Amino acid sequence: MRSDVQQVADGTYLVHGSNTNWVILTEGDAVTLVDTGYPGDREQLLSSLAEVGSSPEAVTAVLITHAHNDHLGSAEYLRAAYGMPVYLHEAEVPHARREFLHQVNVATVLKNGWRPGVLPWAVHAIRSGGTAHVPVASPQSFPAAGALDLPGRPVPVHTPGHTDGHAAYHLPDRGVVISGDALVSGHPTSRIKGPQLLPDMFHHERARAVVSLDALEGLSGDLLLPGHGPVHRGPVREATLQARERAL
Repeated sequence: MRSDVQQVADGTYLVHGSNTNWVILTEGDAVTLVDTGYPGDREQLLSSLAEVGSSPEAVTAVLITHAHNDHLGSAEYLRAAYGMPVYLHEAEVPHARREFLHQVNVATVLKNGWRPGVLPWAVHAIRSGGTAHVPVASPQSFPAAGALDLPGRPVPVHTPGHTDGHAAYHLPDRGVVISGDALVSGHPTSRIKGPQLLPDMFHHERARAVVSLDALEGLSGDLLLPGHGPVHRGPVREATLQARERAL
């Protein structure tokens, strides 16, 4: 199965998997992969690398915004099969090892089943491995502060709330913010289009997720690459303000 691969800037690709996005950053022959989709998205993930003229062997590192199954899905497979490191914020490392799980549970989903889109989303999530056990055996915290020495020179930005260690990635040279689930532009369970927070049931601490919009608001860029929904073009600051207004 081919993925929907969209080149949004030089060496920058937003890939739409099954309800979740990931990002491919290229620099010469080297690649940084940000997030990996659901476990069931693996064929799409590998095909997306091929579509941009690359391969898993070219991936220098996998960066994870947060350790939910729809973003972490193939991280351990890639690490074990190809040897590249998997990096997360230090607060998210134990989450990736599955020492605990900050993820919406079945009871909460059922309680919200009356909401439009929730049950179809839940069926898809289960079929795609959303409840599978996919820990990363040896996840690592970022090796240095500031810009990482990886293709795209991404700068991690701690944006807790969705999970304790959620991180966005800022690419100032490319005018890009990879926001993960700290700021999205759509979701199957949301009737809203455009910049927004995910519905409340998905956040570990919603109040912190709202506060984390402050960190995104200060980032330069006019391309927002979210974990869910289409690319958003326009000042990232304005996108965060819109999301905050909708969250209040």
